[in-house]
Amino acid sequence: MKKIVYTDAAPKPIGPYSQAICVNGWLFISGQLPLDPNTNNIVEGDFKVKVRRVLENIKVIVESIGGSLENIVKVTVYLRDISRFGEFNEVYRQFFSYNPPARSVVEVSKLPRDAEIEVEAIAWIEKC
Repeated sequence: MKKIVYTDAAPKPIGPYSQAICVNGWLFISGQLPLDPNTNNIVEGDFKVKVRRVLENIKVIVESIGGSLENIVKVTVYLRDISRFGEFNEVYRQFFSYNPPARSVVEVSKLPRDAEIEVEAIAWIEKC
């Protein structure tokens, strides 16, 4: 059974998609941009501020159904500039310091709203 997950603590979708979908214990979190959940605009600040916002958005989505970052098993990261990989990792380590999930990082030419980063995640939450 497919369950739509939505929380006001994360940005509203900017297209025809759900923030996340739960099915049989699996939580599929849609790609998150560095959007402020209050304004749905890209946050101001340097690249690390934007990375932090993306990861906070993922965190509140997983927490909205009773999970935590520890439930995340796979992350896919889309960077507009792969030379920012080191900066990304500095912030990412603050969120996933112990037993981090599997991960892929891909450089892309363009992202919605001209964002510099987008991150999607998959989590296992039994009660999902």
